[in-house]
Amino acid sequence: MSQEKLNDVAVIGLGVMGSSLARNFASRGLAVGGFDLDVEGARALAAKYPDAKLDIAANARELIARLERPRRIVLLVNAGRAVDAVLDSLDPLLEEDDIVVDSGNSLFRDTDRRNARAQERPWRFVGMGVSGGAEGALLGPAMMPGGDVQAWERLKPVLESIAARSHAGPCVGYCGRGSAGHFVKMVHNGIEYGDMQLIAEASVLLRRGLGKSADEVADIFGQWNEGELESFLVEVSSNIFRTVDPKDHETPLVDAILDQAGQKGTGRWTVLTAIELGIPVPTIAAAVDARALSSFKALRIEFEGAYAPKRRGLGDLSVDDIGRALYASKIASYTQGFQLLEAASREFDFGTDLGEVARLWTAGCIIRARFLDRIREVYAEHAPALLALAPSFVDELGGRVPAWRNVVSRATGAGYPVPGFAASLTWFDTLTTAQGSANVIQAQRDYFGSHSYRRLDDPETVVHTDWPRFGH
Repeated sequence: MSQEKLNDVAVIGLGVMGSSLARNFASRGLAVGGFDLDVEGARALAAKYPDAKLDIAANARELIARLERPRRIVLLVNAGRAVDAVLDSLDPLLEEDDIVVDSGNSLFRDTDRRNARAQERPWRFVGMGVSGGAEGALLGPAMMPGGDVQAWERLKPVLESIAARSHAGPCVGYCGRGSAGHFVKMVHNGIEYGDMQLIAEASVLLRRGLGKSADEVADIFGQWNEGELESFLVEVSSNIFRTVDPKDHETPLVDAILDQAGQKGTGRWTVLTAIELGIPVPTIAAAVDARALSSFKALRIEFEGAYAPKRRGLGDLSVDDIGRALYASKIASYTQGFQLLEAASREFDFGTDLGEVARLWTAGCIIRARFLDRIREVYAEHAPALLALAPSFVDELGGRVPAWRNVVSRATGAGYPVPGFAASLTWFDTLTTAQGSANVIQAQRDYFGSHSYRRLDDPETVVHTDWPRFGH
């Protein structure tokens, strides 16, 4: 390209996501530099999309030399060692106030380490979550940057130009200090795991429990997507059940797909971090466990043969009840996710604005849904201890409990696994039980380990009892 004008931004890593993001930048009138280890593949990409005028560099030095200063460099490489390798290659080339943005699904603790490295360098580092898949990256993703606030201010114009837009504005915003951006994206993905599991369970109940055809399930999801359950994932699921297998042009394609769900780690990270912070996320944990169990296909076949379960239909269970149970479980999942965000913001001093997070998720991202506006409203006012305690959600959740309970009991009674629905309902039942079973656990701990306990009539005092041993 002509050297009269330097590139406005560079993208390193031109795979599916990186190439889409680079083309998105170019579509907004920005001059875009690009680099990938597969240089020939990158040049073929530029030739395939000539309108983007991607300036492909042969190496990192060329890429840096053709960028305006201070430079803006976006990484879209695999999380882990690849990010560190790119930073190692860029480090001696970068100058004062150059900005490197890691836009992959990095573990937030890795982002902490990279932030610490950047503090000792003249250049700046930003960890930023990106959601929306390849289509979102091309047409407008939701983006969750955190860390260096001065770097964010310089990135803001170019990121807002490519972000998804909703009625609430561009779906990019500052998520907080340190590794907040990648933490918010991690929790987004955890909620996504829960959403996907719940929708999958609903589809099984509709098809196997109620005997609905794939087309009928597609219609049901389509109807749900016009009401309170409106969301990208419900819409996607409707399209999935309407798609026929290209091999025979008759049977549903979904029935030809091996039932083993993959995962890249963000759901698992969400659960592990929640455990460390003492925040229960049972809906998300059930979804992670379900994916893990799905991987044992041969073992599941053996178990089914050994136990020969007698599953039956769900009788007169209504489609509406399944929809109500799905909505209630989604409220549970989002409540768990936002509680984790709040706890992490306190623990790690992120300073995350939960209402702003909900705003960022109103378009572009995978979990975009109608009721995110409701969540924004909750956090714009005096936020309750938990999202589900907001008066509007109390009314809605309370009104759906009978259907929720009916669906879980009918499903488990008939032998259909509904770990997401069941975990969500158990979470609700536990929270609505003021006097639970933990007194017995504390007594056991004190009995065998002298761990002490507190009494209801004097909760400030720690007590130990020399428990009597009764013979038989």
